[in-house]
Amino acid sequence: MNLRLLVAYDGTAFRGWQSQPGGNTVQDTLEAVIAKIVGERVVIYGSGRTDAGVHALGQTVTFALSPAQVEGIGRLIESSRWVAALNASLPPELRVLKASRAAKDFEARFSATGKVYRYDLWHGPVLPPHLHKRAWHLFGNLDREEVRRLALALEGTHDFRGFCADSGSLPKSTVRTIRRIAMRERGSGISLVFEGEGFLYRMVRMMVGGMIRVAQGKEEREIFLKRLEAGKPWPTPAMAPAEGLYLVKALYGKKGVSVRSPIRGESREAFPAT
Repeated sequence: MNLRLLVAYDGTAFRGWQSQPGGNTVQDTLEAVIAKIVGERVVIYGSGRTDAGVHALGQTVTFALSPAQVEGIGRLIESSRWVAALNASLPPELRVLKASRAAKDFEARFSATGKVYRYDLWHGPVLPPHLHKRAWHLFGNLDREEVRRLALALEGTHDFRGFCADSGSLPKSTVRTIRRIAMRERGSGISLVFEGEGFLYRMVRMMVGGMIRVAQGKEEREIFLKRLEAGKPWPTPAMAPAEGLYLVKALYGKKGVSVRSPIRGESREAFPAT
């Protein structure tokens, strides 16, 4: 039986998604609770990896159970029972939102046709306490129109090697397609929503960091565009903090655009009134 979960988590409580020595990752935490239910370790697979401090609103997770494991859990074979069973033992910073059966060939990562990320910024003198470790607090001047222009330049298919951190195992190709970037504003709150077929290691954080650097007058726009066009490692990459980044969801099925409105005139609100 192949099971599919939709999970959300507060990234500040974990050392990232992927299992590692010492534990305290999202994968380790989920696997430990599933093991309590099943009676043995079950390896889970996520739709993507997140760094320490990065949040998720909708991370897709899959795992398979053998016939013997299915028989052993009895009534939990009903997917609707998994949500309550897992959340009863998970820490409050990690929640299972949905659970369902999946097709045998469905894989959280390799079946995805795209992903959506959001990066939250707060441009104001005082960061509201409920946004601590939830948004990047920006001070001083910020040219929002410049952010819009640079976002438009990033859309489409490019070699994003200049916006990719070297994790020690780079993919064969660093060419990626960003379908759309939407900018949402409400007062001091700014959200940048990225939808693409796939993203490189720390790519969103490096794009945001570069855009903000130009918008604050710390780097010339031409340097940013040269970095995009060069398709090679960049000597002084700027990277936004992990705390403002959210994995919104992975996309499955027919390819398409889920960010409904273009960056121009985007008005949907990401921040509550303050």
